[in-house]
Amino acid sequence: MTPMTEEQQAIVDTVRDFVDREVIPLAPDLERRDAYPEAMVEGMRELGLFGLTVPEAYGGAGLDLVTYAMVVEELARGWMSLAGVLNTHVITAYLIATFGTDEQRQRFLPRLAAAELRAGFSMSEPQGGSDVQAVRTVAERQDDAYLVTGTKMWATNGARAGLVATLVRTDPGAEPPHRQLSCLLCEKGPGFTAGRAIDKLGYKGVETTELLFTGSRQPRANLLGGEEGRGFQQMMAGIEVGRINVAARAIGVARSAFEHAIRYARERQAFGRPIAEHQAIQFKLADMATQIEASRLLTHAAAQRKQRGERSDVEAGMAKLFSSEACQQVVLEAMRIFGGYGYATAYPIERLYRDAPLLIVGEGTNEIQRLIIARGLLARAAD
Repeated sequence: MTPMTEEQQAIVDTVRDFVDREVIPLAPDLERRDAYPEAMVEGMRELGLFGLTVPEAYGGAGLDLVTYAMVVEELARGWMSLAGVLNTHVITAYLIATFGTDEQRQRFLPRLAAAELRAGFSMSEPQGGSDVQAVRTVAERQDDAYLVTGTKMWATNGARAGLVATLVRTDPGAEPPHRQLSCLLCEKGPGFTAGRAIDKLGYKGVETTELLFTGSRQPRANLLGGEEGRGFQQMMAGIEVGRINVAARAIGVARSAFEHAIRYARERQAFGRPIAEHQAIQFKLADMATQIEASRLLTHAAAQRKQRGERSDVEAGMAKLFSSEACQQVVLEAMRIFGGYGYATAYPIERLYRDAPLLIVGEGTNEIQRLIIARGLLARAAD
């Protein structure tokens, strides 16, 4: 277990108490109904979680990404969807704090910290996900505004976000191709609406939608950093924060499965004794706990590197890759320990089993993570 400071321990204890009281008892019913957790999200707002990483100068808590990862783990232990609600909001706040103009920071960050304004983050489009540079959504310059046309996909918080950091094509003729892309802080209004909600295997309760741009006018002042052609690098920096979230989310889901499994193994009797006393079950528990701890160490190391401002594409990719794969395996082993009851909707394992696969494909598939890691390692070896 990564040692905590007193401040981190106090924050984690507060969030854990919130999860135990307000989330775990109610999540199963909301999940079955695919109902948005209004009261839980309001509780997260009251705890200041939406402003957790926003600098204090703009009304946030100004906390580091390791603390953020710890909070995400606790939320996901109760219900993974809550960590998803937080994710795109925090990414966009990070982008504005890191790359935004002074005016953009003053205009948006205090409202994001207080969750008066909710934020989303959007790169994917219907015709492509991993091929980010193939973006077709166009922002055409018109005097002091951009006219935005196109469709985005897989937008978490798509319906409720009033501000969405959106990857758009601003200069189709620029070279190299990534210089054609910019990040526009798009505000909801005429010509910019959420489209259909996407029905999903798991990850219920949190909205995942299309975003429709039908000639939306966005002010030039909403171009992140005020300079075109920097969107690809900006969004990639933001997605590293997202991958830390997904890795921490995976730890929380895996930890929930493990805690349920070890409790069940101590209670369930087979052949005259608790199944926890059988070596086959003990081996599973040992492997599960080891995978969770290794995931946590990788994730916190990536968060520390990112917090220091160092390039962390390899480390965030490793954390996301390992943690999500480990989560899938841990949840499957928990289902095996539960036996038939693990497949029953009356027990939490089947929900965790449906949630876990999202983490393998979210914030870049694990196949893409392997490419990022390998190319990063080769580039470092050549230096």
